[in-house]
Order: sequence, then structure tokens, then C-alpha cells
Amino acid sequence: MKVGDGSASAFFTDILVNLLCLLTGFALLSRHFEKSHVPVVLPKFLPHEWKGAFALLVPVWVLSSFLDNIAAGLIGGAMAHQLFRAKVHSGYLAAIVAASSAGGAWSVVGDTTTTMMWIDGVSPLAVFEAIIASSIALFIFGIPAAMKQQKYSPLLRHTHEHTHVDWVRVGIVGLILVLAIGTNVTINVRFPALADHFPFIGVAVWVAILLSVGVRRPDWEVLPETVKGSSFLLSLVLCASMMPVEKLPVASWQSAFGLGILSSIFDNIPLTALALKQGGYDWGFLAFTVGFGGSVVWFGSSSGVALTNLYPEERSVWQWVRHGWPVALAYVIAFFAMLSVWAWHPDAPHKERAVEIHAPR
Repeated sequence: MKVGDGSASAFFTDILVNLLCLLTGFALLSRHFEKSHVPVVLPKFLPHEWKGAFALLVPVWVLSSFLDNIAAGLIGGAMAHQLFRAKVHSGYLAAIVAASSAGGAWSVVGDTTTTMMWIDGVSPLAVFEAIIASSIALFIFGIPAAMKQQKYSPLLRHTHEHTHVDWVRVGIVGLILVLAIGTNVTINVRFPALADHFPFIGVAVWVAILLSVGVRRPDWEVLPETVKGSSFLLSLVLCASMMPVEKLPVASWQSAFGLGILSSIFDNIPLTALALKQGGYDWGFLAFTVGFGGSVVWFGSSSGVALTNLYPEERSVWQWVRHGWPVALAYVIAFFAMLSVWAWHPDAPHKERAVEIHAPR
């Protein structure tokens, strides 16, 4: 796929529409979740002290492995807003974004970049090996961020005695997630060739929202600010798709490591498309680097852009890097830890292998 041709233009148009639908739809989802009061009763089930703050990052990491990281990040942000009395440290917000990015990096249905690999013919098992680095990274950035958050604003120790959980809103959140997950898995498993021709997941989210309007009114008031913040990410993706990048460095672990750093300031979608065209990568390593590397800077990850719509005061690169430095450290340590235990092994050309398998005999 060449950046700039008709198919690529259609692909990036669908990406833009899908991102806009997801950013706005999941902003409404996070408000439903927050108003359900489920976050208020969570302390009863979480460990005490900083361990509870860390435990909060784990479901974000898991959820993003089968759902878009935007939803995982916004749900994590909504829970943090309630559990820490609306005082969430910048470093902990960076950790939420990093957890959502790391969780999606090892699953072919967890991130746009890994889904692109799958559609192109890369085996899900080749991508799954990224779980090694993603798991290591979660502990490296998660523990210091949890300790910092506990010191800044402790986790609620007791639930509100007479808190009433709005199960209708919980059901709406469940409906949105079920439709999004079901659509994501169905399209990528049964109809992968159609995945880049229509914004299926984003439309599914909005179908669920519109179906639920009659039982609980969404917070439409959050949409203007969400659209305003989302336009920044969309402009980045659009500009990135137009960049005249003709050739990447020779495929190696060094270039994969560098692409991860580059993805924090340059959208990872065209980078992944170019890497797939070039071939010769260990796709598990590349999935981790382009998937997790973007979270080093707030606008390098779609979940970071979505979360800063809820916390607009965090739209500062200096503030993000200053307090979220464990994320950058985790990227470096986790990458080399995986390199030492798994070793770089370029995968066989998936396109050539597919041709050989299906060639007439």
C-alpha cells in the first residue's frame, strides 16, 4: 500500500472517521460509567495503599487487549477521577495511557497497528510475543506511578455507605462495550478484508449510544470539548499520511526501537504501513515499539489525546515527560529485557508464504 494512492486515501479516511467516532463515543461512555457510581464502590475490592492504585492499572491493560485503547484509557481515567477525589497526578494519568497502549500491543484486536499487521497476513502468534515486553513495562511504570499517586491523593479507603449503583448506566456501558468488542472481533476474524473499508467499530459504538438514549440521557455537553481536543489527533494522523516518507532504515532491532521513539511524535499508522511493505521485521518487537512508544508523549497515543479531553490541563509535553518519565524508562528496559530473553528473529515474509500456501498445484 502506497501512501497517497487511492486505496491508502480511503484507508486513512476510514481511520479518521473511526477515531472521531471512538473519541466522542467513548467520552460519553466514560461519563455513563462515572455516573453509575461503580468507581465509588471499588475501594471495597482493591488492595490498600499504593497497591490499590497499581491494581487499577491492570484492568486497563487487560481491557485494551481486546478493545480499543481509547475506551480502556477513558474508563481508567473515569475510575481514577472518582477514586482519588478528582485529584489525579500527571504521572498517574501517563501510566493510565501507557497501560492502555501496552495492553493493546500484544493483541491483533487490541490496537490499530496490530490489526493492520493481521490484515496484511502476519500471524497473531507473531504479535502475541509482545506480551513479554508489555508485561514487564506495566510493572516498571505502574509501581512508581501508583506510589506517586498515593502520596499525592490517597485512594478512597471506604466506599460511601449509602451509594446507589445505577445499574441501568452499567448496562449501557456493557452494551457499548459488547457491541464494540463483538464488532471488532467479528470483522477482524470473519471479514478482515473489509476492516479498512468502513469504520465498523466507531459506528457500532454510536449505534449502542443512540439505542440507549431513551433510558438514560448521555452527557451531550462533553462533546464540544471532546471534538475540539480530538481534532488535534485527527490532524496529526492526516498530516502523517501525507508525509513523503519513501523508505525506512534496514529492518533490525535498532530500527524497530527507533520507530517506537518516533511514534511518540509521528503517527504510528503510516509507520506500521511502511514497515509492513518493507518486511524483514520481528513483528512482536515492532508491535510493542509502535504500540507502546507513542505513550511517552500525550499526543503520541490516541488514548492520551482522549484522556486529556477529560484533563485538559495535562496538554503539556514538558509536564507529561517530567512526571511520566517512568513510561520512557519502561519502554527502554522492557524492550531490551525482551531482546535478552526472546532474541530478535525476523519473521518469514508473510505475503510470500501466503502465496505459496494458496498457489495451485
